[in-house]
Amino acid sequence: DLDFWERMTFPLMGLSLLTLAMVFLPVIGVSVNGSHRWLNLIVVRLQPSELLKFALLLFISRYVVRKGELLGRLKEGLWPIFLVLGLLGVLLLLQPDFGSYAMVVLITGVLLFLGGLPLRYVLLAGLVAGGALGFLAISAPYRLARITAFQNPWADPYGAGFQLVQSLIAFGRGGIFGVGLGDGIMKYFYLPESYTDFILAVIGEELGLVGVWALAILYAIASWRIYRIGRRAAAAGDAFYALFCYGALTWFGGEAVLSMGVNLGALPTKGFALPLISYGGSALVFLCATLGVVLAVSRRYPPSKAAKSTQSAEVAHG
Repeated sequence: DLDFWERMTFPLMGLSLLTLAMVFLPVIGVSVNGSHRWLNLIVVRLQPSELLKFALLLFISRYVVRKGELLGRLKEGLWPIFLVLGLLGVLLLLQPDFGSYAMVVLITGVLLFLGGLPLRYVLLAGLVAGGALGFLAISAPYRLARITAFQNPWADPYGAGFQLVQSLIAFGRGGIFGVGLGDGIMKYFYLPESYTDFILAVIGEELGLVGVWALAILYAIASWRIYRIGRRAAAAGDAFYALFCYGALTWFGGEAVLSMGVNLGALPTKGFALPLISYGGSALVFLCATLGVVLAVSRRYPPSKAAKSTQSAEVAHG
C-alpha cells in the first residue's frame, strides 16, 4: 500500500532522529573503532543512518510536494530544510559518519532541484555544501590522511594507503578474466573490509575486468529502470512518488559509483557500501525496502499498452 508509506513519513523521520541520538547512550549504543553508529537491539544491530536515508526520501519528497511553490523563498521554503540538514549534520558528524551525511546532502539537493528550486539557489547551496564538506574532510587528521593517501597510496603502503594499495593489487591479480570465483587470496588477511567497503576489489580479483564491467552494466540497467519508473509516476501526476524514485536512484546509483570509485582509487578512501552486494544488515534491509517501494510504484503505474506495443515492434524489427 503506497499510501501507507506517505502516511509514515513523519513517524519514520522522527524515529530516525531518535535512533541517531540513541547511539551515544552507554548501554544501547555500540562503538566500533571509535565510531558510534550502531544500536544493540539484542536480536539485531541497527545502523540508524540507513533508516534515515529511507525516511529522508519520504520526508523531502513530501516537503517538496507540499511546499514546492515556496522553494524560491529563503525564509518560508528553505530555512526548514537547512534546519533539518543542520540537525542531521550534528548527529551524523558526532558519530562520526561523514559518508552518510554527504549522501544525505546529495539526496536532498537532487530532490530540491527536481522539485523546482531555482538554479541560483542550487549553485549557491552547492558551493556552500562543497566548501563545508571540504572543510570537514580536512579538519580531522584521519580524513586528511585518507585524502593524501588517495593521491599517492604507495607513499605509505603500510599506513594510510594500505587499504587502497591492497585493493589495487587485487585488481591487478584479477587481470581480464580473474583468478576464478572463490579462488582469490586478497580477502584472507590482506584486504581490510573485504566483505563490505572493498568487496569490489574481491570481485575484480576473482572475476577480473569482465566481471567488474558486467556488474557496472547491471547497476546502469537497474538505475535506468528506476529512472523510467519515476518518469511514469511523474507522467501520471504523482509528484510524491516520482521524487521518491529519483531519490532512490540517487541513493542506489550514487553509492554504486562512489563505492566503485573508492575501490579503484578514483576517490578518497571512505566507507561506501556496494548496493545489494556488500555485507551489512541495515544497509541491505533499508535499500531493499526502498527498491520495494519503487517496484510498488511501477505496479501502480505500468507502461502503457502503446508503449509496450512500440517496444515489441522495435524488438521484432531488430
